[in-house]
Amino acid sequence: MKILVACEESQAVTKELRVLGHEAYSCDIEPCSGGHPEWHIRQDVLPLINGWCHFCTCDGKFTILGSAWDMIIAFPPCTYLSNAGARHLYKGGKLNQERYLKGLKGKEFFMMFYNADCTKIAIENPIISSVFEMPKHTQEIQPYQFGHPFTKKTRLWLKGLPALRPTNIVEPINIIIWGMPVVKVVTGDTA
Repeated sequence: MKILVACEESQAVTKELRVLGHEAYSCDIEPCSGGHPEWHIRQDVLPLINGWCHFCTCDGKFTILGSAWDMIIAFPPCTYLSNAGARHLYKGGKLNQERYLKGLKGKEFFMMFYNADCTKIAIENPIISSVFEMPKHTQEIQPYQFGHPFTKKTRLWLKGLPALRPTNIVEPINIIIWGMPVVKVVTGDTA
């Protein structure tokens, strides 16, 4: 399958898809840190999301995509949408108009993926502030359902794809708040 992994500079997902035999490309305005410039498109992703496009990877290879993508996996920025930033949305008991407008721009960007001309779409984001009236998510997942002992509720919006099934449920030992781990202290007699 030809797969666009949008807003991914790390190439973590792209590399795994390539191992599985897919023709996957990461796309971000940032340079790739995953070590595979031949699979990274450094540009605005919007001209690419509906396929029928052309692009250059960071190694200079020119590619023409003469169809829609078979799948899009997107990680759009959540800076102004996330519930974690909601405390900045209301200052002094009233709506921070500047931040709200940035959130609406973030929603517009998110919706470009949600409405893309592709039969298989997965979009990942944390819990988004209800003021932005986003479409209903398909699924909520936690890292501890996949072998990582952390809690950080993440939402998925899926189109043409099955929901993820937990693969290795473990006991969470700490939580993540605004991207920073907070260790859960376990006390008891150590003698």
